[in-house]
Amino acid sequence: MYQEKLELLIDGQWTLGSEGNSHPLIDPATEEQIGSVPCASVQDLDRALEASARAFLGWKKTTAAFRWGVLSRAADLIETRKSLIARTLTMENGKSLREAEGELQFCADATRWYAEEGKRAYGRVIPAHSPDIRQTTLKEPVGPALGFAAWNFPAGNVTLKIAAALAAGCTIIVKPSDDTPGTAVAIGRCFQDAGVPAGALNIVFGPSAPISERLIASRIPKKVSLTGSTPVGKLLQRLASETLKRCTMELGGHAPVIVFDDADLDRAMDVLVAAKYRNAGQVCTSPTRFYVHENVYEPFIAGFVERSRKVVVGNGLEEGVQMGPLITERRLSIMDEYVEDAMSKGASLALGGERLERKGYFYVPTVLRDVPDSARGMNEEPFGPIAQVTPFSSFDEVIARANSLPYGLAAYVFARSGSLSAAASEALEAGVVGINHTAVHEAETPFGGVNESGYGAESGAEGLEAYLRTKMVTDKRI
Repeated sequence: MYQEKLELLIDGQWTLGSEGNSHPLIDPATEEQIGSVPCASVQDLDRALEASARAFLGWKKTTAAFRWGVLSRAADLIETRKSLIARTLTMENGKSLREAEGELQFCADATRWYAEEGKRAYGRVIPAHSPDIRQTTLKEPVGPALGFAAWNFPAGNVTLKIAAALAAGCTIIVKPSDDTPGTAVAIGRCFQDAGVPAGALNIVFGPSAPISERLIASRIPKKVSLTGSTPVGKLLQRLASETLKRCTMELGGHAPVIVFDDADLDRAMDVLVAAKYRNAGQVCTSPTRFYVHENVYEPFIAGFVERSRKVVVGNGLEEGVQMGPLITERRLSIMDEYVEDAMSKGASLALGGERLERKGYFYVPTVLRDVPDSARGMNEEPFGPIAQVTPFSSFDEVIARANSLPYGLAAYVFARSGSLSAAASEALEAGVVGINHTAVHEAETPFGGVNESGYGAESGAEGLEAYLRTKMVTDKRI
């Protein structure tokens, strides 16, 4: 049973929208309504903005040690409530309970990381041109922030924004996805119960376009952080330009995988099958374009299909399920379109390519072989459980093909040769590169893309820096 009470968090109070508007929340595994999502009115958004500005005056004056205490308690609460929140996450998003619990553990780890990293927001002393002048730089919180979070990692996307902002001394208004509201509410309760003061954290739901326009147009927020698609990122950046807000844009990807002929093929296939069907392929770093050297192409296809066939698909709440549904029904038709387009251009269907005949938005793990670069799915991020495989023959050829798109979030290389791996990782246009594995985002490492996959970073020292500004103070003795 779905247990989270869905409410807005404004100025420390959990409440429904002031105009009483809401819309249904659907479980993608059962197609049943499991809740009603409250929608924030213009008045609610304005109250959140005012609360964020008011709370910032006090929160920015707290010490890093004080903020460490609050965030550490929040991390402990997330970890303690992990199993309960995971059920909410799975019912909203569809991913397996095992994946959901892993995501929440990451949230606890990341919150602890930011709690500690907040103590290291160092300034510096700069040697001056005159002995009676002292030049110093100070790190200050940039101000109230806005966080817009996608549904595919409903706990992680929200937590990274909240923890980074609060650790830096900023306040924040978060607009999570309306497809996964209860997870954000549960995370918000952890931070509130840990001692975050009223107004320092606000959570709002409702139609994305009018909410983002209203919040970003205000001069109160000084920072925008988005995890979302490239088109949405471009729109929010244009809105933010009117008031010159600082932005962090973690946008869509289309991750190439290069499997060289000296790769440990069994290991590569084990790792890549797990990564491909994680969250039903609805991951911005999901491997999507598989370039496999012609010398190992056929055994790779055979082994990948064999492993993909064994992936257990079903309701994420059920024991043993490895892959859940897509987030909405319309995504099923989009998967069909990618498969049909690839086959019309010469690709062959090695596995899947169809919906699962049962309630819920389930699509069979799918493998397409000999996919030409002109196929729609090789140029647009599929965001689903479709692996597109194609052969290559030379290093220069595969790098050119991997770098041919405007995206540059994640890329993967599988090879035993250290020099070959190094050369590929240097040549690839990507913000993060995984060599012989796909774990490219940890709490302590910067995560972000290049080109049309965005800019800026979350996690690591860079994630904290995104919420800080530098002030230079020059002091002349008199």
